[in-house]
Amino acid sequence: QVQLVETGGGLVQAGGSLRLSCAASGRTFRSYAMGWFRQAPGKERDLVAGISWTGTYTYYTDSVKGRFTISRDNANNTVYLQMNSLKPEDTAVYYCAASTVPWHAIPKTGGEYGSWGQGTQVTVSS
Repeated sequence: QVQLVETGGGLVQAGGSLRLSCAASGRTFRSYAMGWFRQAPGKERDLVAGISWTGTYTYYTDSVKGRFTISRDNANNTVYLQMNSLKPEDTAVYYCAASTVPWHAIPKTGGEYGSWGQGTQVTVSS
């Protein structure tokens, strides 16, 4: 298990940008697939973006393709989510999660992730 702490959320106007960071503890960070999930009020927690061990493979849900970028720095045990051209519908609590899967895999469901951060609120005003 790894301990995860997200930072970088906040209030931004539509069209603006935010960068979320997720710092992980532990020496095996490079052996985890990482994901960013979000949950809006009254909705399920869904995967927004995911990244494989070395960053070779990435995944984005359709609604954020071309606007969000996931990346990771294994030397510093950190995964990022750069969010550009933000829309009001991006408003949610964003969670970082870690999964022990093979090096090339990116799990798509929350149940496949064993470690979660506490979440950070992102609010996009219109």
